[in-house]
Amino acid sequence: MSARSRKSSEDLFKTRSNDPNSREYLVKTIKKAKRKGCYYRDLKQNERMLLDLTVRVVKRVRSFILAKLVSQIVRKLLEAMESRVYRLIRTEGRCMAEQLSKIAQSWGNRAAKSWVKDRGFMQYLTVSNLSSLKT
Repeated sequence: MSARSRKSSEDLFKTRSNDPNSREYLVKTIKKAKRKGCYYRDLKQNERMLLDLTVRVVKRVRSFILAKLVSQIVRKLLEAMESRVYRLIRTEGRCMAEQLSKIAQSWGNRAAKSWVKDRGFMQYLTVSNLSSLKT
């Protein structure tokens, strides 16, 4: 492999910011959380310290234990950054879609089986029942 092709493949690897174990992904997630105001509100001090130290020290998390800890903290941040409506769609909307799908299937509607996976249907049910849902 020539030096030129080796360098281009290394550059491609560096630009992958969607790898959850990369520094770029962590920095991007932390920036978003700080902008939304949930970085300091929803994370404890030791969790923030672990993320900050990880970003400063490693380019890519290789340790299984560290990756497990960092992924739990990142998952907590992503859930905190999720909007109220999307959280309700994921929880309540899915439950309502499952119930309506079972009822329609019992009436003989074969197409109702796919309603459980239909995100648009879950969104419709959630938004139409938004005032009656608990948050």
